[in-house]
Amino acid sequence: MMSADAPAVSSVDRSVVVAWRNAVFAVFALNGFALATWMSRVPAVRDSLGATTAEMGWVVFSLAVGSIIGLSSASHVLAWVGSRRAIAGAVIVGSLGLAVVGLGAATAGHPVLVVLGLALLGGGMGCCDVAMNVEGAAAERELGRTVMPLFHAAFSGGTIAGAAVGALAEWAGASTALHFSAVGAAVVAGVVVSVRFLHLDALGAGTSSSEEAHPGWRERLGMWADRGTLLIGLIVLGFAFAEGSANDWLALAMVDGHSVTNSTGAVIYGVFVTAMTVGRIAGVWFLDRYGRVPVLRATTLLAVVGLLTVIFVPNAAVATVGVVLWGLGASLGFPVGMSAAADDRRTATARVSVVATVGYFAFLVGPPSIGFIGDAAGLLRALLLVLVLVALAGLAAPAARERT
Repeated sequence: MMSADAPAVSSVDRSVVVAWRNAVFAVFALNGFALATWMSRVPAVRDSLGATTAEMGWVVFSLAVGSIIGLSSASHVLAWVGSRRAIAGAVIVGSLGLAVVGLGAATAGHPVLVVLGLALLGGGMGCCDVAMNVEGAAAERELGRTVMPLFHAAFSGGTIAGAAVGALAEWAGASTALHFSAVGAAVVAGVVVSVRFLHLDALGAGTSSSEEAHPGWRERLGMWADRGTLLIGLIVLGFAFAEGSANDWLALAMVDGHSVTNSTGAVIYGVFVTAMTVGRIAGVWFLDRYGRVPVLRATTLLAVVGLLTVIFVPNAAVATVGVVLWGLGASLGFPVGMSAAADDRRTATARVSVVATVGYFAFLVGPPSIGFIGDAAGLLRALLLVLVLVALAGLAAPAARERT
């Protein structure tokens, strides 16, 4: 359900908008593929490092720190070099980090290289995350219909492919150095081609759109005092925590908590991202028919039921059903939050940056908090923290109501 601010007729040639939309799809998908490459091999990296659950929490914490740095600098980078160069540069940095992680894990479990690589990976992906969501919101407005969940479905589709390749690499005993380096090179090549078709920089060159494309620091700072923006940020925070905790810990939680093999854990992570992809594709119809608030409340319920099943049912097969519900429930919070933040064309970029920053706080506090709790009470019980934050996000759902 699009905002009343969305244009009835695009100001950009239709063929340009379609190419723009397709390029955004590609950027989202390639980023998902890169992220899942790391996530699907977490158990292998843990084994290589010989780390405890708490120690892995600190290792993954470097990914979160890098993400926050990339995220907080993204609006400035966008203003300095434009969206195309920001996305391309961020992906190059992130892919280099991925290769360093693979090398560190493959060379007798070198923790310094792994931590450094994860920081670079997080920094690149954090910056790219803001830039591609701003591009997606602008393309959505030009199209005049809901597409943001589909962009995020493309991200999930990329994670499905990345998880599948990761599971295959784990099964085949492939070196993380070779696996991560090959994926990084492929992702860079795909993004460099795709950014040629992004169009936000061209819109920003016009007088009427320049402030929207590159808001000043006073405008960005002012959005931090806006109650509605912060409540949307809370929604994104809760659902990002639900998604991010699965990315960081689901495979390991299934291995340690439900006694499955490493390769099975990678497959179950693939089940999660598949459910998220289905939820994002189907969610467009539900959003257009019922609106954001009812859909967010329904997905909150799905996520809560799924998490309870994973945590408390001592059967791997039934827990996998819970993983499906968890994935469906976590699927729409982030993209709906991005669309809600971008409802006001004039402040879209500033609000998206604030909401994304609040949401990424989940990636900062999530890995170590779950790791610490998991070390004391087990990873499954640690997931209760995710359940609480998802419930709070559901309570904040009215903040995402469509503007009329």
